[in-house]
Amino acid sequence: MKKILLLAAAVLAATSLQAQKLVIKGSDTLGAKLVPMLAEEYKAKNPGVSFEIAAEGSTTGIAAIIDGTAQIGMSSRRAKPTEMSAAQAKGVNMKPTIVAFDGIAVVINAGNPITTLTKRQVEQIFAGDITDWSAIGGSQGKISIYTRNTSSGTYSDFKDLAMNKRDYASSSQKMAGNEQIVAEVGRNPAGIGYCGLAYISDSAIKVVSIGGSLPSKESVLAKKYPYARPTFYYTNGDPVGEAAKFLDFTLSDEGQAIVGKVGFVPIR
Repeated sequence: MKKILLLAAAVLAATSLQAQKLVIKGSDTLGAKLVPMLAEEYKAKNPGVSFEIAAEGSTTGIAAIIDGTAQIGMSSRRAKPTEMSAAQAKGVNMKPTIVAFDGIAVVINAGNPITTLTKRQVEQIFAGDITDWSAIGGSQGKISIYTRNTSSGTYSDFKDLAMNKRDYASSSQKMAGNEQIVAEVGRNPAGIGYCGLAYISDSAIKVVSIGGSLPSKESVLAKKYPYARPTFYYTNGDPVGEAAKFLDFTLSDEGQAIVGKVGFVPIR
C-alpha cells in the first residue's frame, strides 16, 4: 500500500509539473527577445513555471495552435483565411490578442549615403525593379536584398504593407530572423533589409525614413509610419491556466513596460 501511495504521489507531482510548463511557439520578431524577457520576469514571480519557447516564424505558431502543440502561438501577422479554415475543421477557435505594436524598419548599411526612400522606391527595390543604388541617388553598386523566410509573419506583412503584394526579387536572400538580417546588412555596404523595432540599435546599420517618416512609438501609434502593425498571441479560444496568467502578465502595466523596454510599442 505504501508503494502504491508513493507511486500515486509521484504521478500527481509529475502531472503538476507538466501543467506548469508553458509551450509558446511562433514569431521570431516576438520570440527572439520580447517573450523570453517576459518569461524570465514571470518565472521570477512564479518559480514553479517553466517555458519552452520556439521562435521559428509566425506560421509555425499558428500551426501549433491548430495542432495543439502549444498553448500560445506568437504571430506578427493575422492568421490567413486558409489557416482559420484549417483550425475550424479541427474544432479549434483561433483567438488573437494584440500584445504589442511594431513598425517594420527598412535598414541599410551604416556607410550607405541614402537617408530616405519613397514607398514606391521601397516596392521597386524589393521587387527587383531597381537593382543599383545609383538609380536612387546612392553610390554605384548592385543592391543586395535580405528578407525573412516564408514562414515569417514579417515576410508576409512586408509584402502586404510595402510591396502591394508583389513577389520579392528572385535575387533576394532569405534569412531566418531579424537579427540575421541586421547582421548581413551590417556587413554588406550594398545591403538592404527590414526588421522589427526591437532590432534597429546595431551601429552597423541605419534606418531609412519612408517618405519622411521614421518608425517610432509616436509614428506607429498615430499610424503615420506606413509599415506599422500589431503583433499577437494566438490561443485556442480563451486561454486557461498558466497561458491565461502569462497573457494577463504580458498585458499588465509591468508586462507592457517590458514591451517598451525591448523596443516594441506598448498597446496603451
